[in-house]
Amino acid sequence: MPKPTTRLKNILQRREAVIMPGAPNALIANLIAELGYECAYVTGAGVANMYLGMPDVGLLTMSEMVMHISAIAGSVDLPLLVDGDTGFGNAVNTYRTVRCYEQAGAAGIQLEDQIFPKKCGHFNGKGVISADEMVQKIKAAVDARRDGDFQIIARTDAVAVNGIEDALERAHRYIEVGADVTFVEAPVSMEQIERITSELPVPQIFNYVFGGKTPPVSHADLRRLGFGAGLFANAALQAALLAAKNVLGELKNTGSLEGVRDQLASFELRQKSVNKDFYDGLEKRYS
Repeated sequence: MPKPTTRLKNILQRREAVIMPGAPNALIANLIAELGYECAYVTGAGVANMYLGMPDVGLLTMSEMVMHISAIAGSVDLPLLVDGDTGFGNAVNTYRTVRCYEQAGAAGIQLEDQIFPKKCGHFNGKGVISADEMVQKIKAAVDARRDGDFQIIARTDAVAVNGIEDALERAHRYIEVGADVTFVEAPVSMEQIERITSELPVPQIFNYVFGGKTPPVSHADLRRLGFGAGLFANAALQAALLAAKNVLGELKNTGSLEGVRDQLASFELRQKSVNKDFYDGLEKRYS
């Protein structure tokens, strides 16, 4: 089987809007693999929410993300595109971030041109660094990777700050210095979405954010437009949060789980999702 980096590169270059679910932890990554997805996205927002219990406002550190990458890559054989935020600093920090991400098992990194501390791409009050500064970060990322197939995804948040023209111009500049893929975050109309793939020559990422600033777009339309992937970065997190709230609320109110049994994974599904049979087999082999 090809390397995870090569597999991710091939997935994105097909331009079939491959669905890329978000994995905030290894348990969710196991489910993504079990359901037959081709790849997964290690979401910074998801890790910040589930690990820190904090919002996606630049509070997560690079070393915390590396720890999560290592755990997820050790649990699943999926190509992982990983959120690299702003590179956690300047171009030199970005260089080290790429080295650490690649070593931990990432198949690609997404880097964005926000100021630090960054914010979720669909929050208000974002700011962007100069295109010149981001160009240097992309150059550092390209220089840092050891595997030429490790994917450098350059994200711009300029639509919300300076408009679509600046965002597209930035994306062109990032491509010129070696970005394999670009990601124009939070377009606000179908016209802007169509311009992204028609005017930029490399594969593109589309971000589905439930309740966010981008209008709903069908998967068929994204395939027609030739996006490389469609991120559902926090679908699993949002589903788990609502289910947990409902179950724990029922337990608090009634002292019982009888009313929410249909919202609970079975004991068998829980053990299957953590590959217990595999570890039972190891125990027998080495007893």
